[in-house]
This record gives sequence, structure tokens and C-alpha cells, in this order.
Amino acid sequence: MNDLDSLLAQAASEFDAAPTAAELENAKARFLGKSGRVTELLKGLGALSPEEKKSRGADINRLKTAIEQALQARREALADAELQAQLKAQALDVTLPGRQRGQGSLHPVSRTIERIEAIFGSMGFDVAEGPEIETDWMSFTALNNPENHPARSMQDTFYVDVKDAEGRWLNLRPHTSPMQVRYARMHAATHAGQDPMPEIRVIAPGRTYRVDSDATHSPMFHQCEGLWIGEHISFKDLKVVFTDFLRRFFEDDGIETRFRPSYFPFTEPSAEIDMMFATGPLKGRWLELAGSGQVHPNVVRNYGLDPERYIGFAFGMGPDRLTMLRYGVSDLRLFFENDLRFLSQFR
Repeated sequence: MNDLDSLLAQAASEFDAAPTAAELENAKARFLGKSGRVTELLKGLGALSPEEKKSRGADINRLKTAIEQALQARREALADAELQAQLKAQALDVTLPGRQRGQGSLHPVSRTIERIEAIFGSMGFDVAEGPEIETDWMSFTALNNPENHPARSMQDTFYVDVKDAEGRWLNLRPHTSPMQVRYARMHAATHAGQDPMPEIRVIAPGRTYRVDSDATHSPMFHQCEGLWIGEHISFKDLKVVFTDFLRRFFEDDGIETRFRPSYFPFTEPSAEIDMMFATGPLKGRWLELAGSGQVHPNVVRNYGLDPERYIGFAFGMGPDRLTMLRYGVSDLRLFFENDLRFLSQFR
């Protein structure tokens, strides 16, 4: 074996022994680098005669080509080994059943609102929706709230540092009562000239905002207000409608209701509505559930109606509280934390 064959065997041996691509490149440098063994042989051609240089140069070039081929073969072998190791580490058992995407469901409060809408819809009530950013006039003035009423304070209501085109301050609505005003005014305008005007029956569910937060209060919560206006609507109708609603909502015909005198600027007289279950863990306890009353004449006038002729009732309740009672939830904040462990129970 001549010196060139010996050098090729040595290079192939070192390449095969290199366990990584980095060490393989180090081995390459020892043979093909600027000061490598093959490079040194090429530099030595200058001391030879022209005939010897031609013959020796050709042999060295063949050696260089053979070494480069051995280097490339080892590179491919290392790359293939790395790929096989990666495939083995990431192996998939294609016989396993596929992972299904989890099924979503309605939020429990959304379920409650849909249930409320369905029950009142069967009683002939429309559903009204409106803006969550309201004017001060719609939120308070139209509802007979005096200018010094605590509800107008920034400690109770979120105000937006903007006024509308008429110079009225805007706020995040603290209740859905403005939708009663909007709906009633639209209804009065639509049926202007009709005598008698068709009755107004509407509920207004939606998000509302107040500066309040604890286990039973949230800065953002839901409210559902109801309104029934006609020529001969009384407290008797309110009690019948609301009692029937509660019994159908909770599927308990034994539920009792009571009305306690209260005060609200937009109704006169006003009453708190309490309920008592006939069965279950809350049996025998009176629970405050809603506010209600006969719509104040000033508010009826702001509807665009004659309070001497048209009369009716309004009520407001919290779907969040109804949801807590229906499903036995003790902390209101659970509804807004987006914890799938909690929400998946209602799937």
C-alpha cells in the first residue's frame, strides 16, 4: 500500500469513528483543511519535475476526491441516524383512537337568560336589546332619578369621559331600564294615532355595570327588566305573572311569593319581591329576588304616553342570582373566571 492509499484508509477510518457532525468536521480539517494532510501534499508538488508533478498531482486529486466521497458518505450516515433517533423519540401509535376536540356548551347564565326569554315569550312578552353605553338621561333622568340620587355618583356608576351630541354624559348602563324607555318610546311612535294603543309587553335582558365586587356582586353582571303597560294593568297582574314565571323557571308549583313595600324612583308604589321554595335545601326561607312596582307617572310621560290613561308595572331581577339558585352555586365570581372545571358541569 503506497502512502496515498494509506492516507485514504486513515481518513476513512477517522470519519467512520466520528460520533457527531461536529467531530466529523474536525476530522475533515485534519485532511482537507488549509493545513491538512492533503493540502500539504499539494504544496509539495512545487519541488517536483514537470513530469513527476503531472503524475503525482493526478494521484493526489484522486485521493482528495475519494476522501471527499468518504466524508460525504459519513455525513449522510450521521444525518440518517439523527433522523431515525428523532422518529423513534416521536413515534406515534397510529392504532390509537384519535383525540376528539372538546365540545363546548352554553354558559350557565346564558342558559338562564334563554330560559327567561322562553317563559316570558310564551306570555306574549317581546325581548328588547340595546346599547351598553347609555346617556345620563336614559339611565337616570327618564327614570325619575333626581340629580342628587346616589346612583348617579361615580362611586356607584361607571362614567365615560365623553358626552353625546346633545351634551349628555355617557355611562356604562347600571341597569337595563333604559331599554324600557327606548322600547316604549318606539312603541308609542309606531302606534301613534291608534286608539287604544296596543299594550306594551317587553323584557330587557343584558349586561350591566356597577362599582361593586364581592362573593355576591360583580362589576359586570346581568339583569332582566320587564314592563307591561296598558289601560288596566294592576299589581294583581304583576303577582300572577311573576309567580307563574318563578314556578315554571324552577319547576316547582309550590313556590310562594310575597311583596314587601319598598322605594324606587321609577315606580310608585314599589315593592321587593321575595320567594320561598316548597322543597329542597332552601325550603321555608324567604329569598329576596327582584324589585318591582307600578310605573311612576313621570316615567310613563317620558315614554311618550298619557299617565292618566296608561298604567302598568315594571320589575327587575338578576339572571346571575337565578342561576345561582337553580344550580346551587355559592359564589357569583365563578361565573366569570372561565374555569373549565366549573363550566364543564353545565355541558
